[in-house]
Amino acid sequence: MGRSINKIFSLFLLASLCYSQYTTAQTKSIEDLHVYKTILFEVTSPDHSNVSYLFGTHHAFGKPFFDSLTKANQALESCDLLIKENLNIPGKMAEDIINQRTKNIKWNRYLSKPDLAFIENMFAASPTNYNKLTPTELYVFLNRYFKQHVCLNKSDSDTSLSLDDYISAKATTQNIELFGLETTEEQIDLINKDVEGMPRRTHKRRLANIIDKIRTQNINSCEETIWYSQMNMSYQLNTPCHNSLILTDRNNKWIEKISDLLKKRNCFIAVGLSHLMYQCGLIQQLTKLGYKVTPVAVK
Repeated sequence: MGRSINKIFSLFLLASLCYSQYTTAQTKSIEDLHVYKTILFEVTSPDHSNVSYLFGTHHAFGKPFFDSLTKANQALESCDLLIKENLNIPGKMAEDIINQRTKNIKWNRYLSKPDLAFIENMFAASPTNYNKLTPTELYVFLNRYFKQHVCLNKSDSDTSLSLDDYISAKATTQNIELFGLETTEEQIDLINKDVEGMPRRTHKRRLANIIDKIRTQNINSCEETIWYSQMNMSYQLNTPCHNSLILTDRNNKWIEKISDLLKKRNCFIAVGLSHLMYQCGLIQQLTKLGYKVTPVAVK
């Protein structure tokens, strides 16, 4: 289990709002929802001949999923630059940042004795010191572990890469250059800032609930991974974003870098699906800049 945990920490999962916001908008019309049965979009401009692609990822998925997407693989192969949320740089990865901390968390303030024993066993062979995690980071890790190992039935012995990292590995073998939009340290800071001031009782409740889901293998809470795998996406391009810190602010920073690169390179942009959605999403931002963003079937 330790090696599997290390793989999960190689790319920290930021809180995803896409499913929760999706479910609250079902009273809107199909036109308002902008439903596309794809997670791949072609990006072109009348001002240059470059052809780029937007690909909405879900960090819990991996190699089998992407290998099944013939058109997405062809799109990646046609590009000369892969743009990701972040790059895995030795010495600057999540486990490096966490293990360098000097403060330890008193987990008996957040976890019951059985739950603490469960966490101790889970991290027994992990190179990441769980005592240096924040309660928010532990919850984010457990939430991703639940989606990978319960919802997607990934075994503990399976050390294959996450979807984002697998796309990165494929790009590297194809001599496609990589570009990161932000650092892992910035992502970790955002994870914690997003729930800054959350009461300890709320942390306790969230951790107890996700540990129970993992322990009981509760597949009744797997709606998000089912929704993503079915790819019947409601992009809600006219719906305001409801999280400025995680979505709006980051998208606004990213679009400056992305728009500059699109003028020079054929780019494959692989970021979390929620960053494509809503009024602040990359689809709308690129459209406002004069780009044509066209849905493309992934198979």
